[in-house]
This record gives sequence, C-alpha cells and structure tokens, in this order.
Amino acid sequence: MHRLTPGFVAAVLLCGCAVGPDFHAPAAPDDAGYVPGPQPVATVAADTADAPGQAHAQTLAAGADVPAQWWSLFRSPALDATIRTALDASPTLAQARARLREAQENLAARSGATRWPAVDAKLNTTRQQVDFQSLGITGIPSPGPFTLYGATVQVSYVLDLFGGQRRELEGLQAAVDYQRYELEAARLSLAANVATAAIREAGLRAQLAETVAVAQAQQRQLGITEERLRTGGVARVEVQRQRAELAQTQALVPSLQRQIEATRHQLAVYTGQTPAAAQLPEFRLEDLHLPDTLPVSLPATLARRRPDIRAAEALLHQASANIGVATANLYPQVTLSASGGTQATAARDLFSSLNVWSLAAGLVQPVFRGGELKARKRAAEAAYEQSLAAYRQAVLQGLQNVADSLRALEADAATLRERADSARQARDTLAVVSEQYRLGGVSQLTVLDAERQSRQASLELAQARADRLADSAALLQALGGGWWEEENGAIAAAPR
Repeated sequence: MHRLTPGFVAAVLLCGCAVGPDFHAPAAPDDAGYVPGPQPVATVAADTADAPGQAHAQTLAAGADVPAQWWSLFRSPALDATIRTALDASPTLAQARARLREAQENLAARSGATRWPAVDAKLNTTRQQVDFQSLGITGIPSPGPFTLYGATVQVSYVLDLFGGQRRELEGLQAAVDYQRYELEAARLSLAANVATAAIREAGLRAQLAETVAVAQAQQRQLGITEERLRTGGVARVEVQRQRAELAQTQALVPSLQRQIEATRHQLAVYTGQTPAAAQLPEFRLEDLHLPDTLPVSLPATLARRRPDIRAAEALLHQASANIGVATANLYPQVTLSASGGTQATAARDLFSSLNVWSLAAGLVQPVFRGGELKARKRAAEAAYEQSLAAYRQAVLQGLQNVADSLRALEADAATLRERADSARQARDTLAVVSEQYRLGGVSQLTVLDAERQSRQASLELAQARADRLADSAALLQALGGGWWEEENGAIAAAPR
C-alpha cells in the first residue's frame, strides 16, 4: 500500500494540469476611429421644408452604445411591430435556436460522460450445460442443464491526467458560444433586413407617386402639343418626342409596382407569413423619421460586441482547445473499473450474497501509430492558424462596414441637401411660371413643362430620403446592433 501512495499522489496532482495552449482572446484594434483623418461628428442638413423628418443634421456620437431595440430610433410604430413579429416568428431564427440547443445538449452529454464515472446495472439469465470431462475432470458426474441468474453493477472511469477531456469540454463550450453568437447575428441580420425592406417599400411608394404625377403632367403637355400640331404651331417631331418621353415614364410604373409587391412578399417571409395571407402595414417615407443621433462605438468595442466577430472568436477558441485534445492523445490514458454482483442457480437466491466482484486498472500508452497522433496535433495547430486568420478577417470586415456606412451617410446628407435645393428651385420656378401664365405672359405648355420638372426633382428627392434612411440602418447593423444590452437586461432581471 505504501508503494502505491506516491504514484497515487502524482496522479492526483497531474489531474490539475491540462496540456495544450490556454486560450486568450486576440487584442482588439487600437484605432481611434474608422476612417482616415478626423472622424465625422455630424452630417450636413438640408432644407427641412422639402424633406420633413429626413433632412436635419445627424449627430454621430463617438463611443456611445447602440440600444438593444435600435430600430426604435426611426420612431415608426409600424416598423417596430413588424420587426418584433419577425423576431418571434422567423423560421431562420427558429433554426438558429435549435442549433444552439443542439450544441448545449452535446456539451451536457459529453460533460456527463467525462466528469462522472459510468455506472451500469445488468441482469441476465443463462441456460447452460457443463461437461466436466471436457475440462479434464473425471470421477465427478456432470450435472444436467441448469439456469444461472446474475445481477451485476459495473463502474468505470477514465482519469483525465493530462486534461484531454477538459480541453474537449472547453471546445464544446466554445461551440455553444459560437451558436449563441450566430443566433444573435441572425437576429441582427433579420431586424436589419426588415428595416431595409420597409424603407425600400416606402421609397418605392414615393417614387411611384411622383412617377405617376410626372406621367400625368407629360400627358397634359402632350395633349397641348398635339393641339398645336393641328393648328400648325409645332412640327410633328416635337409630338413624337413628347410621346416617347411619356411612354418611357409610363413604362416605369409597372416596374415600380412589381418592386413594391416583391418587397412586401419578402417582408412576409421575414415575418414567417405566406405572401398570400400576410398582414403587413404599408410603409411610407413620411412615417419614418431619421434618427437625430447615431451612436458610433469605438473600434475596440466593436470587436468585443459585433456578433459575427464574437462567433469567429468562439471558433478560434474551439480550435485552441482541439490542440489540447490532440496533445493529450499522445500521453497515457488510465482507466479504472470495478464490478460487483451475485450469481445463483435460483432466482430467489440472486440477492442473498455478493459472490462475484472485480477491480481493475488499465493503462494505454501509444507506442507506434505510424505518425498519426503527431500529424493530428499538427493538423489541429494548422486549423488554429486558419481560425486566427478568419478572426482577423472578420474584424477587418467589420471595420470596413462601419467605415463605408459613415462615408455613405456623409454622401447621403450632401446628396439630400442638393436634391432638396433642386426641388425648392423647381417649385419656385413653377410658382413664377404659373403666375406668368395667369397674367398671360407664357403658354400653358410652359407651365406643364415646369410642373414636370418640379415632379422630377421631387422624385429624385424621395430617392435621396430613402437612401439616407437605409444607410442609417446599415450603420446600426454594421456596429453590431445592441444585442448585448438586451442580454445584460435579461441577466439583471433574472431571479437570484
């Protein structure tokens, strides 16, 4: 017994060690901003009279956190209700939730298999015949056929001397984290897709209304030109030109209607409804408000909160744990087992005494595997390098998304200002021409032409308003949404 004590103590001490690298998250980027030079702090403003709700300057609050329900910044009850419906009923999220539960159960199953001894109870009955002479025993008559009953409890446990099992569980926990971040990424993507589709529908409806108005003005203008042709006031080529312009404008109407319907069909799918039976509100630009302030978290914060980056980090963690598993497979494995039970020729005597037992210990040390185990370790190290590169790529992609969105917002604000100025000038021109027509200074054709130009300017303004709303949503998505705020709220509200 005294000889076994040092070895037993050594084994217990080794159980606290785990071979392979301990995982540390890569350092976050230390950039002060997302774009070269000074970071934008606000966008320019347009004339609010021409674009109410979407033309004011936006403040870009550096270091601020994105709210959990970031879409509420657009102050649209219809958008809020639609996104909440999508988050509750989307089949895409149902798949992501199921994958998360699968990973959690795989972790629970493997935890139970490695952290605790395996205990199995066995009952059996056997009908058999023993021939003593075949065993070399003579002088004793062989008994007739008899029934043997048995009851056994077996216990086995694999000692985790080098931490291979702990590294395996570490990797499975990382797989759970990966699926959790994938679920949050799916929620973010779904909310952003719904917001973008709603803004697209609103922009298309505005474009459709302006296009129909332009076509009506062109139709009236064509009627006057045809009347002047009959009186010899214009050449036929002028009529043909205006007919062609009218046809081009009218051809846009079916395309815009088709795009509106396709957008609503997509919204139905996002919300888990069939296109035929979907109950969806109609989205219009005047019901969507441009966020006054857009939070812009720091690059270092982005790397710790954007779900796709965190998912890439979880895969990196899993790859690190796999190196430990492959390393532990190079070392000995010790298995302890024991069994105890009873055997009897009568069922009533089965539990009368313990007459069968065993204790065993086994050690397996890989000696020659043709280089398999070392190759698997090198493969695990290469997989880690691959995951590290993928993580870095995810960080760079996230920084690029935010930088692109910031520049897009600057361009959108400048474009909207120019479109609003153009629309105002076209409207002022129409007012002047209309007054001249009332005084007899210009023809009705001139008034209709000014009206057509004003409608065209309004059409371009509507497109600019929709682009600015869409890029605001794109920035909030690029920043990772505010899922961590929601998760922190759930933790704080949990019973203690």
